[in-house]
Amino acid sequence: MSKRKLTRKQSWRIEKIQEERKARAQKREDKITLELQDDSLGPEQPGLIIAHYGAQLDIEPIGKPGETYRCHLRANLPPLVTGDRIVWRASSKGGMGVVVALEDRDSLLSRPDMRGQLKPVASNIDYIVLVIAPVPIPHSNLIDRYLVAAETVGIEPVLLLNKTDLLEGGANRPSFSKELDDMLINYERIGYRVLKASTRTEDGLNELKNLLNEHTSVFVGQSGVGKSSLVNTLLPGVDTRVGPLSESTGKGTHTTTAARLFHFPAGGMLIDSPGIREFGLWHMEPEDVLHGFKEFRPFIGHCKFRDCSHEQEPGCAIRQALLNGDILQERMDSYQNILNSLEKA
Repeated sequence: MSKRKLTRKQSWRIEKIQEERKARAQKREDKITLELQDDSLGPEQPGLIIAHYGAQLDIEPIGKPGETYRCHLRANLPPLVTGDRIVWRASSKGGMGVVVALEDRDSLLSRPDMRGQLKPVASNIDYIVLVIAPVPIPHSNLIDRYLVAAETVGIEPVLLLNKTDLLEGGANRPSFSKELDDMLINYERIGYRVLKASTRTEDGLNELKNLLNEHTSVFVGQSGVGKSSLVNTLLPGVDTRVGPLSESTGKGTHTTTAARLFHFPAGGMLIDSPGIREFGLWHMEPEDVLHGFKEFRPFIGHCKFRDCSHEQEPGCAIRQALLNGDILQERMDSYQNILNSLEKA
């Protein structure tokens, strides 16, 4: 179908509507700026971003969890994310303020958007908790993409099998349970921490709490794996929305629309992020992906040829490690799959 050509009157009307929208937005911004003049602001103080809503942020003063201010940003600040430590000034209007500076970050988790541009998700994280579940069925290639992303930014990933109660009963459950167990055992052998839990039976929750306490963590994973249910169980009273699985696709529906930070009673913090069905890595270079597979690292740089592609070249240390059993075929397949996706991007 050919693109419909607009008449001059239609084009003029569209431009007029856009200009009116811009004018209204600028008027709102001018009003906010006027309300938050320097003479109405208090002294600078440290704060923590607990949620991000486009041009506005929810922040907490350091040491005062639960006390929230809706803040605007000073011009020329870099993009800010949940978990950022910032400097801000409170307004005399009450409940409002202005963020004036960003403090140094210990870590930053980003993911590429649909245009391939990196978008920050959360900062100052100790653990990336990759939540999987029996439904939707977890695939090692998707898990490996998350692990490579975590390895690249230097944040320790933790694998959490949630909804373990779904493995109980049913004629085909024992074989499926063994398949999942074998996959998780392989990740443990590589060196990753693996936990199991169920919000329904509460199995494994104490071990999970012990890990999260006194640390800042972020839950990632496909929609429908139970991230919001975990938050509700670990933090009673938070009450994040829980969405059902789609009957047509078997995938989860998105229920979390903005990354938000929650406090644990023991002092740790949890950032609940929007569901991510696919974790694209097309912004990475092939060398970054190679180093993202941690069991490959002892063999990197030992190939016969410096430009070895680790496919069919003689003297390839990576291929030899595969033959020796030091690298699993499933992980090698994931590595090749990710490289192919880079070439197609």
